[in-house]
Amino acid sequence: MKKSLKLFAIFTLIATFVAGLIAPFTAKAAEKIDTIKIGFVPSRNPDEIVTSTEPLKKLLKDELAKNGFEVENVEITVGTNFEAVGEGLASGTLDYGFIPSGTYVLFSDDVEVLLTATRQGLNKNSAEPKDWNDKKATEPTDEQVTFYKGLVLAGPSAKGKELAEKVNKGEKLTWDDLNSAKWTVLSSSSASGYIYPTLWLKENFGKKITDLANVVQSDSYTNAMTRLAAEQVDIVVGYADLRRDNVDKWQKEMGASAPIWEATNVIGVTPDIVNDTVSASKTSTTVSPELNEAIKKALMDIAKTEEGKKVIKIYNHTGYKEAKDEDYNKEREAQKLIKGN
Repeated sequence: MKKSLKLFAIFTLIATFVAGLIAPFTAKAAEKIDTIKIGFVPSRNPDEIVTSTEPLKKLLKDELAKNGFEVENVEITVGTNFEAVGEGLASGTLDYGFIPSGTYVLFSDDVEVLLTATRQGLNKNSAEPKDWNDKKATEPTDEQVTFYKGLVLAGPSAKGKELAEKVNKGEKLTWDDLNSAKWTVLSSSSASGYIYPTLWLKENFGKKITDLANVVQSDSYTNAMTRLAAEQVDIVVGYADLRRDNVDKWQKEMGASAPIWEATNVIGVTPDIVNDTVSASKTSTTVSPELNEAIKKALMDIAKTEEGKKVIKIYNHTGYKEAKDEDYNKEREAQKLIKGN
């Protein structure tokens, strides 16, 4: 009996040893991918985006390698407008995109949302425009949020000052006030640059951006703010961080005479907007459910590192959390409302 037990123990040890030798050779080999193509929307200066996101290429390759994907190249491009990135994802010429909620909803038949960005809250979050106009900088808080306000900003032109004066006195703006001003907006799928300002106009005046007499489209927020500083337009629409992001450029590069907090005033505040997304193409031959899971984990982990935080700061992102399509139902309702459906 003792001899049998001893033999059994020896065979068990041998089997364990052999299994240990074989395991490395039977482990699943990393899946090789030639190129992952990522598109960014031009909400900031495209050159700034390209420069800031350059380190993401190596960071993403390193993280994906930990999750079973050996990627040769990560290609990053900035779309000519928001729709260009959505169209790239829908057609499969892009694999992944950093796109706002409005662009995602517009292309959601062919695009899958993976992550929602988190960002720092702001010390001003009022629905009352004049509460933003104390001539003091809007500052970030420690609170992490998944939404932001859209703002209707009046600039330093005579008309801009006229509108701001009414708001700051507590007077209601009229449609004639707004229709007599020169506006600049972004692409029609931009949440804060088009959709939610349209919603604000519809809720308060029964009108849309397309009803305005003087509107010009800007290809980026930098371009829009430059026009505002030069008094080429009276009103800009955008996200709540817009002035913070341009505080240094406002006078040095855009040529404004007074600091941005003195020269601009909020004359309208939109409802909360769901944060930007990281979305995947449903038509790309590179994308798979397994790669999507690896991308999600990689980006969430990258966002926790110091180098990663610097990369995603270009969009005011502080991190990412998993998202579901139904998270964007309010965005769908907003789009239907402004289309009159």
